[in-house]
Amino acid sequence: MITLQVGVKAFLKNKNGRYLLLKRSADKYKGTKGSWDIVGGRIEPGSKLLENLKREIFEETQLKLEFESRLVHAQDIIPSAEKHVVRLTYVADIDGEPVLDLSENVEYKWLTLEEMRKQEDLDIYVKEILEKGLVK
Repeated sequence: MITLQVGVKAFLKNKNGRYLLLKRSADKYKGTKGSWDIVGGRIEPGSKLLENLKREIFEETQLKLEFESRLVHAQDIIPSAEKHVVRLTYVADIDGEPVLDLSENVEYKWLTLEEMRKQEDLDIYVKEILEKGLVK
């Protein structure tokens, strides 16, 4: 039997037009495809997508998503015979500076989209979205 999971992620943009990028904890995230990623995680079954996105943003950054978010892309990130993970990525404005849960993410930075494209060790799914020009 195949397990289906859905993840929600967000390109969070501050008032200066820069986007939040988080560095994953190497202890918690072994074998990921890039240590720098955008905020997000898996949804809890039975709850709404945007409520999950708000929860993940708050858990990882202590920031509250109070503005409208826009879905920009859906990706199959682990399509296999045992497990299929679908990742939905949004863009949203955010106010404030993150306070990280260091068990999940150990560093953050605000970057322009151009700077993000040049970031070494960037999550491959974030890179794909940037290469397609889906975030503006």
